[in-house]
Amino acid sequence: MGVQIRFLPDDVTVEAEPGEAFLTVAERAGVMIPTGCLMGSCHACEVEIEGGPTLCACISSVPSGAEQLTVNLFVDPTW
Repeated sequence: MGVQIRFLPDDVTVEAEPGEAFLTVAERAGVMIPTGCLMGSCHACEVEIEGGPTLCACISSVPSGAEQLTVNLFVDPTW
């Protein structure tokens, strides 16, 4: 069962599978999430799940049990 992922502020929606990496989903949607270390320690890829946690997209994946998620992308001009 797929999960609809909506990326803001771009307002792009794409279907993803539970367990799929957020960076992979964003790339497929044509949405750029800045990255740095790719290990979750620099927080360059931090995103906010609407109504949920803030997480590092490089080490996080689409959770199971949700039909849709809205991902808010932060813009940090230093990255």
